[in-house]
Amino acid sequence: MVFAAGLPTDASAQSDDGEDQSRPRIGLVLGGGGARGAAHIGVLKELERLRIPIDAIAGTSMGAIVGGLYATGVNAGELEQLVSSLDWSSALSDKAAREHLSFRRKQDEREFPINFELGIRGTELLLPKGVIQGQKLDLLLRELTLHASHITDFDDLPIPFRAIASDIVAGEAVVMDSGDLTMAIRASMSVPGVFAPAYVDGRLLVDGGLIGNLPIDVMKEMGVDIIIAVDVEFPLYKSEELESVLTISEQMLTILIRKETLRQIDTLAASDILIRPELGIYASANFGDITETIQPGQQAALAEADRLKELSLSESDWEPYLAQRTLRLNDNTELAFVRVVHDGKLAPEVLESRLNVSAGDPINAGILARNAERLYGLQLYEQVDYRLIEEDGGTGVEYRATAKSWGPNFLQFGISLEDDFEGSTGFNLAARMTRAGLNKLGAEWRTDLQLGTDPALLTEFYQPLSFDSRLFVAPRIELRQSNLNVFAMNDTLARYRVSEGELSLDFGRELGTIGEFRLGAYRGFGDARVKVGDPILPNFDFETGGAFARLRFDTVDNSRFPREGLLADIRWNLSRPGLGADHTFDTIEGEFSNTWSLGKSSLQLGLSYATTLSADNTVQDFFPMGGFLRLSGLERGEIAGPHAALARLVYYRQVGDTTGEIFETPIYLGFSAEAGNVWQTRSEIAFDTMKINGSLFAGLDSYFGPVYLAAGFAENGETNFYLFIGAPPR
Repeated sequence: MVFAAGLPTDASAQSDDGEDQSRPRIGLVLGGGGARGAAHIGVLKELERLRIPIDAIAGTSMGAIVGGLYATGVNAGELEQLVSSLDWSSALSDKAAREHLSFRRKQDEREFPINFELGIRGTELLLPKGVIQGQKLDLLLRELTLHASHITDFDDLPIPFRAIASDIVAGEAVVMDSGDLTMAIRASMSVPGVFAPAYVDGRLLVDGGLIGNLPIDVMKEMGVDIIIAVDVEFPLYKSEELESVLTISEQMLTILIRKETLRQIDTLAASDILIRPELGIYASANFGDITETIQPGQQAALAEADRLKELSLSESDWEPYLAQRTLRLNDNTELAFVRVVHDGKLAPEVLESRLNVSAGDPINAGILARNAERLYGLQLYEQVDYRLIEEDGGTGVEYRATAKSWGPNFLQFGISLEDDFEGSTGFNLAARMTRAGLNKLGAEWRTDLQLGTDPALLTEFYQPLSFDSRLFVAPRIELRQSNLNVFAMNDTLARYRVSEGELSLDFGRELGTIGEFRLGAYRGFGDARVKVGDPILPNFDFETGGAFARLRFDTVDNSRFPREGLLADIRWNLSRPGLGADHTFDTIEGEFSNTWSLGKSSLQLGLSYATTLSADNTVQDFFPMGGFLRLSGLERGEIAGPHAALARLVYYRQVGDTTGEIFETPIYLGFSAEAGNVWQTRSEIAFDTMKINGSLFAGLDSYFGPVYLAAGFAENGETNFYLFIGAPPR
């Protein structure tokens, strides 16, 4: 049940718990304040030390999280351990772990690294309703409240509880006293613009702090005798601190919220207790140092110890009180059923094929959450949640997937820049539009447009042939242009501008979430025009046609600065005149890298080899070398040939501390050692003809993708300096 704040409630159930009603009933009000709200844990620690019983809790925002968990039986020590050990940077993001992404979504994330997605519906561009949709936070709250999942009336919790949210449509406070506890807490802390609103009983709910940040009036309706209210709101800035548009805007919001809070405080009786931890200007968003607020909360409660002691229970009464507020899930319970409910076009079997939990498995919060993340890894839904359902005498799990409200078509963006500060620059802007979930099997139509140094246009229709998406067919059209240097005796003769078009029909198989195998036939055309060099050199046209096979693996944990995992890409191409080509030849290319880490240090070994069989004169199929981490002492694509090889060892260490501030950007320092070359004939390939190069670099894991500032060195004294932004180097 959901109702507007201020309406009377039936508190009779709160008096029917077998406790001695001769003592006063104590209500705890926990206000909102973002990361400042962890001070509530310090207050609870002191209340427990003083043996103060709590008979009802009302909370807003962070106060709803702390209060809701405490109401289910989680004690102050467990809450402190939780906030201390939690990776807040991960919890307050929507980015799925790469291990849960489908292989196609791994491609998207690698090739289009800007962490922003724009929706298209007809001619309308759509934005998400919040910077954070709350996927990981929802699963975390679900796991933390799983032991109370069978309780839908919040008066039946060990401590009766109320969560306060704001109806963003009606502009009024909403008190939640029943329903899904996880969603009640989630709605209460949905800061507008930061977190997407929560839909609860048909209402669009956001952070309760907008209207009722310290819900004393709600607690008065719960039939308590004494109220302990904890106010952790951000203070007003002093005049000398109002130095920017940002601080002035924050001050305006604080004034609006503070006005209602002060009105609520004025309603406290003389017997009630107000606790205000001294938090100074500790930022509401500073979850990285959240434990620093716990001690001030405990000290603020200690300052009221004389008054609080009047409410203490004796040791003989305290133990029974603790016993009755303990609530634990029976871990031996088995799942009676597993089902998926969603509002998209995909057949349920497609989603069910992604799960590795089934009826008969024990109820395990971690496993249930990981399966929700596997569904979320399809990147078709803005949220994937799960709930335990009591049905026909058994307990099952129901996964609920909500389609992206900014769909059904999505735009992703990428940027790449490689500049050696000496005139050799590569710059590309790219966008990918994906029309996803076109039919029950999960067909997709993907179109890429790239503008810049290497313009390209690619469109591919991807059609799975089974519910498990293992087998697929993918017709594809690609147009592209690139620059290619031509050499004779290691001297550059010319730079060609190569234009190509290709039509192919691919067949393949997904290898779980870690890889993909494709084979197919293609037909194409192209031309090569001299861009820089002797004008007497020939321009030429060419025809292509043949078959190919490609095997790829991707198990890295981070596409930008991986700490562990494997990347592999093996390609074989067969060119035959019988299939439309000008020349008969085969090419074989292979790239491999593996990364290991210890502490903040990472070591990456990379190997690549490419060779042309039966022909050495197909310039358009030469393999370029040169650029950052591809013989760093040479300029981008400085050398090219029909045969190429490279080995590199890269070391980098994280020197930025991501635990300090939740949105801090990691910074890395590192170096590379590289050995490789290109050759005009296979007979020239030898270790003594390898070029030795290396680099020193600083790296930044930015919003636009990895950013490198590097110095490259070659054995002959050549040096290059690089600014590299965009998709990770391969």
